[in-house]
Parts: sequence; C-alpha cells; structure tokens
Amino acid sequence: MTNRNYRFIVTGGGTGGHIFPAVAIADALRRRYSSCEILFVGAEGRMEMERVPRAGYPIKAIPVAGLDRRHLLRNFGVLAKLLKAIRLAKRYTLDFQPDLVIGVGGYVSAPTVLSAQKLGIPTLLQEQNGFAGVANKRLAKRARAICVAYEGMERFFPADKIHLTGNPIREVIEKKPLPSREVAMEKFGFSHNESPTLVVVGGSLGALTLNESIESGLEAISASGINLLWQTGKTFFPKAKQAVEKLSHEAQSYILPVPFIDDMPLAYAASDLMISRAGASTISEIQCLGKAAILVPSPNVAEDHQTHNALALVKKEAASMVSDTDARAHLVEEALRLIQDHAKLKRFAQNALTMRLPDAADRIVEIIDHILHDAKAE
Repeated sequence: MTNRNYRFIVTGGGTGGHIFPAVAIADALRRRYSSCEILFVGAEGRMEMERVPRAGYPIKAIPVAGLDRRHLLRNFGVLAKLLKAIRLAKRYTLDFQPDLVIGVGGYVSAPTVLSAQKLGIPTLLQEQNGFAGVANKRLAKRARAICVAYEGMERFFPADKIHLTGNPIREVIEKKPLPSREVAMEKFGFSHNESPTLVVVGGSLGALTLNESIESGLEAISASGINLLWQTGKTFFPKAKQAVEKLSHEAQSYILPVPFIDDMPLAYAASDLMISRAGASTISEIQCLGKAAILVPSPNVAEDHQTHNALALVKKEAASMVSDTDARAHLVEEALRLIQDHAKLKRFAQNALTMRLPDAADRIVEIIDHILHDAKAE
C-alpha cells in the first residue's frame, strides 16, 4: 500500500457490465494507494448514478446517447448532447486534475478519455469484450495501455499496448467462497436437492427472449423433474408468476420465479446449469467459478459483441450457445438435454475454469503503477 495522494478519474457505464469492472478497479486503486482520490464520470440518468455512490465513490454526470445508424436525421440531438458532454468532461478533468484517467467503455467514456488525452494526461482503457467497442478503438492510439480479457485483440488495438488482464469482477464473487449447494437450495426454498438446478438470468431487467422461451417450455421443464430458478426482471415477473401458478402444486415446488436475484453467489452455488446472456461480466464470473452455461447473445448490442464473447467459450468447449433467433424454439430443449449430460456439464465447467484470469483489477493497477512511474520520469 502506498500513501501517495494520486488522483484518478474512472469513466464508463450504462450497464452493469461496465459498472462492476469500474468499481472493482477503483477498489483495487484504494487498496494500492490508501490516500488516493477517485472521481467517476458517468452517463446522466443511467444506473451508475445510483450504483457508484452506493459503492462509496463520488460521480459526475455527462449527457450521452448512442448514434442511431438507421435513422441518421435523428442524430442532431445526439450530436448536441455530445458537444455538451465534451465541454463538461473537459471541465471535470481540469477541475479534478487527475494523474491518470481510466476508461472502461461505453459511449460515456469517450469524452472524458479524449479530454484527458488532449490535456496530456495519461489514459488507460479497459475493454471487456472479445470484439472491441467503437469508443475504445478510436481512443486506443493515444492510450498508454489497453487491458483486455480475450486473446487476439491485436485486430483492434496496437499490439505493444495490449495487456491480457481479464475482466475485473465483483469481490463477493471472486474473493469469497461460495456457500454450499445445500445452503443455497434451502435459502431459495427448494426441497428437491437431489434434482439438478437450472438457473436462468437475463440481467437486472430480464431478457424477453429468455423469459418467453422459459414460459413456453414450462410444461416440459416441470415434466423433467429439475429445479428452476428463474430471474425474470420486474416487468415480466407477474406474467411468469401467473404461468407457474397454472402448474400442479407438485410442479410448482420445483420452480421459483423471482424478479431479481439479490444474492448471486447463492444462485451460482445452486446452479448445475445456467442460461444467460453473454455479457462480459457474466462470462468472467462463469469462468471464475467454473460453471456450465448456455449463452444466448443479445442481438441488441453494438458490433454483436456478445456473440464474439460466447464463441470464445464455445470454441474451447466451455459453454453451449443458442442464438436469440432460435431460442424460443430450441433453448429449453437444449437445456433439458444438457442438464442430464453430467459428463458434458463437468467438461464445460472445467474448461470454463481454465479460461479464468484471476485478480484482474489488481493486474490493471500494476499496469497503472508502471504508467505513473513512467510519467513521473518524463
């Protein structure tokens, strides 16, 4: 631990996939530099404006919006927001005077990282996905280092700046042992411990494709005798609850729909097989814990990066993938087939575990430390 009073700006957000790594890096910075000051810059009105202060860090907001590539005339408002965001980002950077700026991706990171680069302040980029985002690709040339989670990122970034660190994940997932399966099953109220458990998570808001696939397959799921922990999101929960209540009382004892899982370590502990989107943070957690999964990439993300994330595991026999288009017809069928194939579940879990890159946040801080020392020597 160093008492040097460094100042850092961490910028990015919009989704939990950007926020969780950002907070993990900030926590690691605090562990290394006990007296450091950290300021977050996030997107106005997005989830980081609540999550980051809850984690104990101050945050400033800038207005950002993604380009509408299908309707170009709608982008006048986007450009107006971008100009305002650039002005605010420059003001925040000048006022805070950071020693280094860390961009974790998303549209919101670009104005602040760009402002820092123009002011001669060192910057580091953290790219979570296997297919680099537009913002990070454009900022890479002037960044001091680019921390990635997948091999082969030379397609997007200068090879001499790339560091394979992995994605920082929540400390409660990486640093603490999972509860036992028995404890997890008891907490969720499952009484059929001998039956395998399928856990379905579609993100904090749920995922309509996953929800509709599970809903249409409830009869087959209940007939199979497996347990189902089904995170639906708040909007779909009433419909899911109603669908489960139509099943027999005995079938209902195997199925638990919930709007949100507050304790993900419990869910991982209960899981024999997960169905999930293919966001970078979720994949990193699956790898860290060695969990078998079926990944259903979201089609609503830039550059289809979730498909690239999922394929990285599929190619190493560390997960199965079902496309969003095929999910309603085949997802439940694939899950019921796979959850009974114990040898394949074990192979997926072991191969996922071999892909893990532990202590990513601390690795990134090591790189930051080198940048700071080099900047001091200049």
